Amino acid sequence: MFERVKQKWFLGLVLLGAVANVYAAKPADFHDRYQLKEVVVLSRHNIRSPLSGNGSALGKMTPHTWFAWMSGPSELSLRGGELETLMGQYFRKWLVSEHLMQENEIPSSKEMRFYANSMQRTLATAQYFSGGMLPVANVRIEHRYKPSKMDPVFTPQLTYVSEPFKQAALAQINQMGGDKGLTGIGENLQDSYQLLENVLDLKDSSLARQEGMTHFRADDTQIVLNLNAEPGMKGSLKLANQASDAFILQYYEEPDAKKAAFGETLSQADWEKIARVKDVYGDVLFTAPVVAVNVAHPLLKLIQKELSLKKRKFTFLCGHDSNIGSVLAALDVAPYEAPQSIEKKTPIGSKLVFSKWMGKDGVEYVSIDLVYQSVDQLRNRTMLSLENPPMVLPLQLQGLTANQDGLYRLADVQQRFTQAINAYRDLKKIK
Repeated sequence: MFERVKQKWFLGLVLLGAVANVYAAKPADFHDRYQLKEVVVLSRHNIRSPLSGNGSALGKMTPHTWFAWMSGPSELSLRGGELETLMGQYFRKWLVSEHLMQENEIPSSKEMRFYANSMQRTLATAQYFSGGMLPVANVRIEHRYKPSKMDPVFTPQLTYVSEPFKQAALAQINQMGGDKGLTGIGENLQDSYQLLENVLDLKDSSLARQEGMTHFRADDTQIVLNLNAEPGMKGSLKLANQASDAFILQYYEEPDAKKAAFGETLSQADWEKIARVKDVYGDVLFTAPVVAVNVAHPLLKLIQKELSLKKRKFTFLCGHDSNIGSVLAALDVAPYEAPQSIEKKTPIGSKLVFSKWMGKDGVEYVSIDLVYQSVDQLRNRTMLSLENPPMVLPLQLQGLTANQDGLYRLADVQQRFTQAINAYRDLKKIK
């Protein structure tokens, strides 16, 4: 199974540029043939402050001062809360238009579920989203621990590790860089690294003065795979990812784009180069096939179960970009790039949406889409509506054929979940 997935996954990386990023417009008679029955959402939290403050390695990478966040390190910002409320309002309008709920519905716990990781940014995101979607329902956000503690369901940790597993994982990760492996990954990021160095003024930083680091190297990345821990990394890519993450968030939060770039004038393509570091970092750590089925295992089981509940109308699961990335990789979703976003894989606040439809033919179908706010919608805090929606990118399951309306048979999707869940058991068979 893993050999088949690995081959298709690697081929997908090669063919990435050939995947069409088109928005599937539903035919005029779509609603004559389908009725929406259930929606399951796996969401990334919205805009947060950087994971570390100015006194950390992040602060040492530049002589400039980072944005003065009102929220504490890693916490959801007020703008993030506002944007998530707007997204919740959009989902309310959409679900009302599909007759899945009423305008001011107060659902039962069996009908709708809101479950978040116990981190502040995920709990707050779920709270803001529910406020926009169900403004009079006073929704209780389900979580398992006191804030801020990671819930194992949402922690992208390795719960099975062996030497053969490590070797297989590292081999798959190295494939991302071609013949040069991890060094190749770094070399492919050289234009992004150089742009980061220039915008940071890395050569004038305390990191340069104290440790002599004036460049992000291509050849010093190391991968760390330990039991009951998230896949980890050492080296330049990890440091560059911290800077990339902080710049992305600063660009979303700071209205003055030039100020967000420490006085530089950056184009949209430049911001995409900066964000590419973070995209690659996430791919390296969480999307290799054997890693993905390992770290996504609890969420795969949860989503599959939610899609099978007869009385459930809506489920909102709030976690992180690593959750969405690993679930997509485990399900063998075709490579894609998110248009009108500087983050091409899992934009801030993005939602992986499984929509279950009952066909007039008596068959249940599923649509799989990535829903997210464009960079302009994020920066301008644009009101969302059915007439002015967020971005909706249909996703494709490799090896399965959608019908003419872009829908997959629910039975086939559930079988794909079963395969990904069983692949976790098969990790012990790796030799």
